Amino acid sequence: MKQHTYSVRVDWTGNDGTGTETYKGYRRDHVISAEGKPQIQGSSDPAFRGDATRYNPEDLLVASLSACHMLWYLHLCSANHITVLEYQDSASGVMEESSDGSGAFIKVQLAPKIKISAGDDRAKAITLHDEAHRLCYIARSVNFPVELAPEIVN
Repeated sequence: MKQHTYSVRVDWTGNDGTGTETYKGYRRDHVISAEGKPQIQGSSDPAFRGDATRYNPEDLLVASLSACHMLWYLHLCSANHITVLEYQDSASGVMEESSDGSGAFIKVQLAPKIKISAGDDRAKAITLHDEAHRLCYIARSVNFPVELAPEIVN
């Protein structure tokens, strides 16, 4: 079996001089980087004292599921002679927080809206989402349901 390795670096940038001496005394800001790629400005969710102008890990998890699905879907459409002209996904996820502060995602919903060439097989274009979901590396790696609500638009 072939293996692929992915390496990123995460640097905390939220030390305002006293480190984590107090819970409210530090920012959750961090920078995600990988060689040869632009940095991602990260933080925690504002509910956890984060910066709302930065991506949080939960955003990035939902985005990873959406992007992986999209890339598989585009590949499958190309292989099945369906021409995708536009693709937009309004993905959302639900995380449930426990009383001890831990939490877990309980679901993510992908809602891609796809425009295909006139005359292409609309039914096939919809069913290819199931195959894309089956093949998506990220969806296969999570322990919560990833729901699909695809739509073909004109």
